[in-house]
This record gives sequence, structure tokens and C-alpha cells, in this order.
Amino acid sequence: MKVAVVGATGLVGTKMLQVLQERNFPLTELIPVASEKSIGKTVLFAGKEYPVRLMEDAIAMKPEIAVFSAGGKTSLEWAPKFAEVGTTVIDNSSAWRMDPDKKLIVPEVNAHVLTTSDKIIANPNCSTIQMVVVLQPLHLKYKIKRVVVSTYQSVTGTGKKAVDQLMNERKGIEGEMAYPYPIDMNLIPHIDMFLDNGYTKEEMKMVNETKKIMGDESIRVTATTVRVPVIGGHSESVNIEFENDFDLNEVRELLSNAAGVTVVDDVKNNQYPMPIMAHDKDDTFVGRLRRDETQPNTLNCWIVSDNLRKGAATNAVQIAEYLMANKLI
Repeated sequence: MKVAVVGATGLVGTKMLQVLQERNFPLTELIPVASEKSIGKTVLFAGKEYPVRLMEDAIAMKPEIAVFSAGGKTSLEWAPKFAEVGTTVIDNSSAWRMDPDKKLIVPEVNAHVLTTSDKIIANPNCSTIQMVVVLQPLHLKYKIKRVVVSTYQSVTGTGKKAVDQLMNERKGIEGEMAYPYPIDMNLIPHIDMFLDNGYTKEEMKMVNETKKIMGDESIRVTATTVRVPVIGGHSESVNIEFENDFDLNEVRELLSNAAGVTVVDDVKNNQYPMPIMAHDKDDTFVGRLRRDETQPNTLNCWIVSDNLRKGAATNAVQIAEYLMANKLI
């Protein structure tokens, strides 16, 4: 089992290697892939050093799986070339997510739609992944009509440059800016570019990806996405309107039994999800479960997950694990 990690030296690629190792993914050979400036470097994985390779070399090695974390432009150019030699590509960019011929997968929700013919599989947006993991068991029971979500997203979602900006500002050091404004002691209600409808691309990703992953175009979603001076995970305030009424204790039980979900909901003892709790963990944490008292059949909750793990690397590795377990590669 040869596995290529494209973008192996980046923030998500590095996390991908960590998750592959932690989950004991049964690869026999690792093929770390990066740009020309990284050639000559090596990547340490499971006690062994592997040389960083260029795309052409990696394709010639015909890996069974290639996990991409190198941006949309790179994915559009190179993912089909890997697929041509029989490699199954799991892509972490937005390049293929809304392509009607490509599957958009969160294993706990819709891995069952995958087949052997799926050679390019899209990994969803980080903020969408953690939300649908919580929504799915509730949708199956009560049927969701509408979701209103506001996000509080970690600077790690932007990348190393943004983490450096936050830490520089915290230390009072001048440095390169990832954002048009300071992020320390600030919030920026602007993630990705603005569209003609006044929403950002990040907000519309959550709208469109949720419907595709959950296989239900009738679910209405509206989103506001905000960058916050946090390292460790994304948080979301989510308001969910159902067709059918619910019992709060039953909601807690459903979520407690849901794969990949941990309920932390004991307000009497100040127990609720926080990024510091989710950091470097694979589960999605949910709490602050309560009724919306302004309209019927509506639930408020608070969802937190590590955006580099379940929001990116872990979800991709879980897709690979599913493909192997079900002999789809």
C-alpha cells in the first residue's frame, strides 16, 4: 500500500502525516510530495526518513492512494493525472467539492455512497464537516428544515502565515500580515472572498456542501463565518429547526451514540466544548444543548472540533480507511 501525501510539508500535510501514523494506517511506502523548493528535504514517518518528491515522480510510482493538501489549483491540475494511473485521490481543497461527478464525503454521514469508480474524492470544508457530523443523527430522527450557523474559526484554518501574524502581534513584533487587519484582540467577519450576494465563499461552502453531503436539497442553511484569535479548533453556534418536535434527553442520547461525536453538556458544572478541549483530538464536541424558546421544534447547540484534524487530515484518513475496509481500492 503506497500512499502519497501531496503538500506534505504544509500545515495540513504535516498533520496528515501525524494522523496516518497515530491511526497506524497500513501503508508500506510513504511518498511525500511537495514543490521544487522542498526537494532535497526528507520527512520522518514512523521512525523512517522518506525523501520529498516531485509530482511526476510520485505519479510514476503509482500509489494506491494520494491525499492532496496543496490548494485548489494544484488539485485541478494534478489529481486527474494521479487518477489516470489508477490512484484514488482524496482532495482537501475546494476544487472538486461541488463537481456533480465527484463525491463529497464525511465518513460518519455518507461514506456508503463511495464505489470503486470514485478516483477523485472531495474532502469537505472544515467548518462543514464538524457541523454535519452533529446534524446527521438529528436529521434522521427529526428531519431538519433550516440551519442558522455562526462560526468562530481558528487562525490555523488560514495557515502558518496567519498563526505567525497572531503570535507576532501577541509579542508586539512587526511581521507579515495574513489578514487585512490585526487578529489579536480582534475578530474578522470575513473568511475567503466576498461574493455578489454579500456572503463570503466560506459561508456559501457551508450552505452548498451541507446539502450535498446530507443528500437533501430541502435543508435551508444560512451562515456567518468569523475568524477569531484562537489556535486549536473551530467553534460554531448552530440553530436547527426541525419538522418534528424533539425531547432534549433523546437528543443527548442520539448524539452520545453518534460516531465521532462527544457530548459535553453539563452547564451546572461549567462543562461545555471549547477549542482548548478539542485541540489535537479527532472527535467533534457538542454542548449547550437547549430549546430555542422563540419558535417550535428548534434546537440551539455549540459545536467545536480541531479543524486541522477532523476538519481536514483525520477526515481524509478516515475516507482512506473506509476505502480499504470495504475493498474499494
